[in-house]
Amino acid sequence: MSVSRPAAVIVLAAGEGTRMKSRLPKVLHEMCGRSMLGHVLAAAEEVAPQRVVVVVGHGREQVGAHLAEAAPKAETAVQAEQKGTGHAVRMVIEQLGPVSGTVVLVYGDTPLLRGRTLTDLVAGHEEAGNAVTVLSARVPDPHGYGRIVRDAEGAFTGIVEHADAAPEQLAVDEINSGMYAFDGALLSEVVHRLSTDNAKGEEYITDAVAILRGDGHRVGAALARDWVEIQGVNDRVQLAQARRLLNDRLLEDAMRAGATIVDPATTWLDAGVSIGRDAVIEPQTQLQGATSVGEDAHVGPGTVLRDTVVGAGAVVSNTVAHGARIGAGALVGPFSYLRPGTVLGDRAKAGTFVEMKNAVVGEGSKVPHLTYVGDAEIGRGSNIGASSVFVNYDGVGKHRTTIGDHVRTGSDNTFVAPVEVGDGAYTGAGTVVRENVPPGSLAVSAGGQRVIEGWVERKRPGTAAAEAARAAREDAAAELPEMSNKPE
Repeated sequence: MSVSRPAAVIVLAAGEGTRMKSRLPKVLHEMCGRSMLGHVLAAAEEVAPQRVVVVVGHGREQVGAHLAEAAPKAETAVQAEQKGTGHAVRMVIEQLGPVSGTVVLVYGDTPLLRGRTLTDLVAGHEEAGNAVTVLSARVPDPHGYGRIVRDAEGAFTGIVEHADAAPEQLAVDEINSGMYAFDGALLSEVVHRLSTDNAKGEEYITDAVAILRGDGHRVGAALARDWVEIQGVNDRVQLAQARRLLNDRLLEDAMRAGATIVDPATTWLDAGVSIGRDAVIEPQTQLQGATSVGEDAHVGPGTVLRDTVVGAGAVVSNTVAHGARIGAGALVGPFSYLRPGTVLGDRAKAGTFVEMKNAVVGEGSKVPHLTYVGDAEIGRGSNIGASSVFVNYDGVGKHRTTIGDHVRTGSDNTFVAPVEVGDGAYTGAGTVVRENVPPGSLAVSAGGQRVIEGWVERKRPGTAAAEAARAAREDAAAELPEMSNKPE
């Protein structure tokens, strides 16, 4: 059957999360490139709800600011006092008014939740015509969880809390995840009937299941495909465990799509990363943010790329790059640092111990060794000599250097911006380029070499260098008579 768009997804994210021992609200802790809340919202978006409402409470200013940036279409409802899950849902209903259609309830601290699981939940709920459908899971250790109770035919009949369960119920491994699909109209009514007659004096949404069943409505339970999806994160140990599980999932997806991950145990991906077919990711590599790696590219080992585009067939090794674009067939590293605004053209090279910032390097151009290129543009087919520096800062402002096409610059050059080197020009070794160099010209700034003979023996007597120089001088003097006696 076709599944309608849910009227709303409600995300409970008002808790303080004291076990995180953090000033940051629990749901904002990051894993694999998104906040925990961000992962839940991404799953929710896969069911295409008409509205997404996040219940905020503790740290609501921080959570609200995060939502404004990461999920601007999401609405918020404030639960100023945390009086239970049912109370949180009631805050949403009172804000939205009566709701018609399916309403899905999830938690902001379940970052492993998949969109397909919510799709299955909504489909099963609507197909059965239920008033409420519980998302359940079979877990290895159900201790502490509410158990799903079924009759002899396997039909869901209710939820029994761990403390109230009979011995035969404690043996049940199917548990309540705390996530539901509701008939919106019935939910709008039942949240006003939830009791606070319990040890904590709070309104629990779990009570809605019994109330609706008692009213004669159909209730059901949908079993999640993978129990790890319903796990909540309560402390930093669980956060690390969830991050590992999510990373494994992302790596598996990449490998099944045609990428080679040489060592999954030391490779980390963010959720926004894409990797093309036949790309190879070597060990100790982290691909972060919106990084994309093209087909047949080779990245790593020991590489960290954030928000970086790697073209098809490029090779990037032992490199850190942030906000860079690396062209097809380009070579980067080892030990390069590409900072934001760096663009390497196709088949360009940024070699060993090269740092670039806000620099554009043209097709086929090379910056092979020991060089800083900042605020610069290098044309096509040019070569920058080793140990060169693009001096872009005068103490007040940044300035730009332009190197033309097919330029050859000598080693140990200094380009004092703003300056231009024209197409086809050359510069000599050790040149300080302070003025523009016309196309096809040779620029040199050093004077003629001066040799002061005997300086070491006079100025550094007794040193190893002086002794070596003396021995060489005496050897040369000893050869002179022999040379003078040789026949013409």
